Amino acid sequence: MTRVAIIGGGIGGLAAARALHRRGVELAVYEAAPELREIGAGVALGPNAMKVLRALELEKAVRGVAGRCEWLVSHNWRTGRVISRTSQREQAALYGCASATVHRADLLDVLAGSLPARVVTLGARCTGVESDDDVASARFQDGSAIEADVIVGADGIHSAVRASLFGADAPRFTGKICYRSVVPVAAVPGPPPASDNAQWFGPHGTVVLYPVRRDELVNVVCHYDDEGYRHESWVTECDRDEVLERYAGWHESLLRIFSAGDVWYKWALYDRDPIPHWTRGRVTVLGDAAHPMLPYLGQGACQAIEDGSVLALALAAETDDPVRALARYERSRRPRASQVVLTSRARGTSNHLASPLSAWRRDIAIALRRRLRGDLEGRGAAWIPAYDASSPEALAA
Repeated sequence: MTRVAIIGGGIGGLAAARALHRRGVELAVYEAAPELREIGAGVALGPNAMKVLRALELEKAVRGVAGRCEWLVSHNWRTGRVISRTSQREQAALYGCASATVHRADLLDVLAGSLPARVVTLGARCTGVESDDDVASARFQDGSAIEADVIVGADGIHSAVRASLFGADAPRFTGKICYRSVVPVAAVPGPPPASDNAQWFGPHGTVVLYPVRRDELVNVVCHYDDEGYRHESWVTECDRDEVLERYAGWHESLLRIFSAGDVWYKWALYDRDPIPHWTRGRVTVLGDAAHPMLPYLGQGACQAIEDGSVLALALAAETDDPVRALARYERSRRPRASQVVLTSRARGTSNHLASPLSAWRRDIAIALRRRLRGDLEGRGAAWIPAYDASSPEALAA
């Protein structure tokens, strides 16, 4: 039986662990933190991710903790004019599954709860990996080491596994920043906020809102062009007044929600080109360790979940040769994930158009794609939610 060690106990690592465990793989997960936890923020799970969670028999549990959202809507930043509007029912009919929005911690709980407790080792910070013909090994900060037939780096954007294989990455500052908060619905003054999965497009910025934890919380992510702030950390706090000042003039319903956010975080967005290889011998990477991407498509977690599913398919198809299985996994996943990275990069430019004429042309193009091509979102990226990583067809020859 193939022994697999996963470095990283986040969403991608645990989704891969669930997929592998269901196929009877001997499995161990090593997480650097002393407990399994996620940042206090939401995550959007598109139909492509939800199809994998359905195959892993986790869809019902995820929807049980998800936001209650019926519509996906895009708006004009100032007037609130609806640019596009799609129902969850339409989405499910076209793509085979509807999307969901959840708190990251709730999703992590569902994934962790689907695994035997013995699988995860906490407080194990990986410092490097090696691979030879017969075995892969990982070293940890406390001086310990482990061996496995396959090692998977699911250790995030600053991956020690990726750096060990291919060297440090070279991120580029995009000139864009993000603010985020999770706002209790009951704290918002005035009428209750809509429970839509909503995007608001404005000059130099985009605001994304969606419900998490049923009707209790609104996840808020606000993007803006700003060349002056370059700190990448997700956990640096900022003052609420800065957010209100930056979005002064945007729709009043947004400002009411922002005013109810007690804790705000701010980080700079860095872009990274797709890397030419994910695998070396018996070691590979997935999720942000393989393909970090800008957040404009809401596909970071979705692509990590896809990776785990296809990795399990590849190892099940090549039970006698883990090296060949990992090569097949990379052939299956790297082209698609790389295209998602590049599409997300382009979407950030399209969302932040400062020229009213350019924004009007974008909105007209969205309406035409929806009407003439049956593209529900109207942005030319229907190939992303249409994909099913749980299907045998997702595995390249």
